[in-house]
This record gives sequence, C-alpha cells and structure tokens, in this order.
Amino acid sequence: MLAGKKILLGVSGSIAAYKSALLTRFLGKEGAEVKVIMTPSAHDFITPLTLSTVSRNPVLTSFIKDSSGTWNNHIDLGLWADALVIAPASANTIAKMASGICDNLLLAVYLSARCPAFFAPAMDLDMLQHPSTKNNIQRLTSWGNHMINPGHGELASGLIGTGRMAEPEEIIAHLAAYFKTSNLLAGKKALVTAGPTHEALDPVRFIGNNSSGKMGYAIAEELATQGAEVTLVSGPTNIKLSLPNIKLLRVSSAEEMYQACVSHFANTDITVFSAAVADYRPAQQADQKIKKSDNTLTIELVKTRDIAAELGKLKNKDQFTVGFALETENEKSNAEKKIQSKNFDLIVLNSLNDEGAGFDHDTNKVTLIDKNGMATEFSLKSKKEVATDIVNAIIEHWHA
Repeated sequence: MLAGKKILLGVSGSIAAYKSALLTRFLGKEGAEVKVIMTPSAHDFITPLTLSTVSRNPVLTSFIKDSSGTWNNHIDLGLWADALVIAPASANTIAKMASGICDNLLLAVYLSARCPAFFAPAMDLDMLQHPSTKNNIQRLTSWGNHMINPGHGELASGLIGTGRMAEPEEIIAHLAAYFKTSNLLAGKKALVTAGPTHEALDPVRFIGNNSSGKMGYAIAEELATQGAEVTLVSGPTNIKLSLPNIKLLRVSSAEEMYQACVSHFANTDITVFSAAVADYRPAQQADQKIKKSDNTLTIELVKTRDIAAELGKLKNKDQFTVGFALETENEKSNAEKKIQSKNFDLIVLNSLNDEGAGFDHDTNKVTLIDKNGMATEFSLKSKKEVATDIVNAIIEHWHA
C-alpha cells in the first residue's frame, strides 16, 4: 500500500529519534520515497548523516538551504507529500502544532501541508498524562490529524508506563491501513450541500439559521480523501477547505442552492444533503432597506423548494443519497418519515437534546438510519470523526 507514496518524516527532539532511522529504512523497503525534516533539537539525538543515508535524500532542518541563499520551500514540501508523519512527536512539538507556533521548518511544513498528518507521541508517562498535553492531542485529532498511539513499557526515565513511541512496524501498518481505505471511492462523483441559506428581506437583512457548515465541509473532505470527485455547494460560511481537489460553489439562498444542485445531480453517484436550508423565504424582497416605523412589522413568508425531496424524485437506482434530520422531539420517527418522503438511502439523525450536537459545535452525536430502518448510534465525536463514520457507512451500504 505504500509503494510509490511520498512520505515526509518529521523528527523532533526525543530519545526515540533512534527509531526514526529504522522507520525511514522500512518505508523505503515498502517502496515509499522519504524526505526527512528534523527540528534543531532532534540533532542532539540522531545525526542528519544517518537519516540522509537511509532515506537517500538530503535531510532538511533550516529554511535556508545553503550560503547562496537558496531556501527549502515549505509550501512545495507540503504539496509534494502524500503524508506527513511526525515520529517521534515530542510534547514540545505537539504543543506547538496545537498552538499554531511556527518557529522551525517542520512546523512550517505542518501548517501548510494539504496531505494527511500523522503524529506518534514519545514522552514520559506523566508528560503524556498532563492536562495540557492531553488537551493538545485532543485539539490535533479534532482537526483531523491522525495519532499513532504510544506504547507501554520502560521509558527513558526508568519508569514503566505509556509513552514509548510506536514501533516502526506499527507506524508502517498504520499508514498502510490508511492508504488501503483512502481510495475506495476513486472514480465516483459526489455532491455535498453545506451551511445555512440566507433569505433576503431587503438589501441588508435576511432570515437565516445558526448552521456553521462544519459538518458538511468535513464530509466533503472525507469523500475527497476516499478518492471521490467532490462538488461542494455551500451557503454563507467562513470555513476554508484544506483539500485542493474539491469544487466549491458558493450560494446564498435556498433557490440558488437548488439551481446549483440540479445542474450537477444527474451526473452524481453520491449526494449528501447536509445544508440547513431555510423552509420559508419572504414573499417579497424590498428593494431598499426597510425603515423602522411602526411598533410591529408583518412579513409574509412562502415555502422554499425542498431540495432533497425534489432531487429524490429525479434519483435513479444507481445513485445513493444521504439526508440529515436535526430534531428536538420524536427524533427517530421523524427521521424515518424523511427517509421515505425524500427517497434517502441513509439519514443522519442528530438531536438538539444531546449536549455537544447540532449547530456551531466542533462535535456531533449522530445516529445513522438506513432505508430498512436499521439504526446505528455513535458516541459524541469530533465532526471530522463523524464525517469518517458517515462516509464509511455510505461505502458499506452502497450496492450492499
């Protein structure tokens, strides 16, 4: 699974850096091309000559390559790689990654890389269990970084506990498993809707909702990671995509979202309706700003088009559609009704009664229900992790 893959190996200051030489050699034996980036403190534990010899590439440490002023371009390095693996990842480097600190070449590459990032912690057991370290790791994983769990055993301090960097063979297996499942949707086309819609009252006011778009964007990125060609139709959000191979169409109103979806749906294999589309819009949009005058203001609202229901009528037997149900009561029965009325294959149910779920959180708690009524409940997770669960369910159910 690693043959032909381009791996950036980041080595930070830890006694476990001696394992990086073996990891580099094993990656090479698997057919991967490896470039090594060392932090300045990593030089205290292993020499660049060793890692350069086993990687067959120059080891990079500083931004400036030589006395001529040539520089190591961190942007190009991040674009080159299929994966960034930081092993060992010291407590200091993990803290800097989580805080956005960029004081060496490795951190600059991490911040600019578009490829998946993996990190293998290596530190003493008390450092690993410190609340600051645990918080930093949780933050990194919530952003979609992949942690390769440390092992249990004798540590450099002489204590026995968890904190040993994973063995090179374990890291290889972790990467192989990731790449094995990362192209299951290659050649497929996916359409995702995300975010709120804004239904204008006048040139400066609108009716909207609190959807952040985080869930839809995470699903779009996970579909792209699995190899799908993704079109993302997004209402107004401030989110930036981290993957370059997603076509982003920005819209504002429900009608604009409908038109964008209709134009792409016929050629789509998978469609995920995760946007929070307004159910109603003002019957009339004022040409000028509505002035405050009377104590009350009456606005006539009319129904917007139900995008999922309309496209459900056009769906063919080879297309797979996923809907969302955000409910506050009778959650499961309401979700099951939507499966039938909108011709979904799968629906993602989340309840506003669950803490940490719904709009404007970095987490979500969902239940996946298929068209046969089979329900699978998941615990509270980051939205990136939830996106992985949803895409895995699509792969499992499609043509099952």
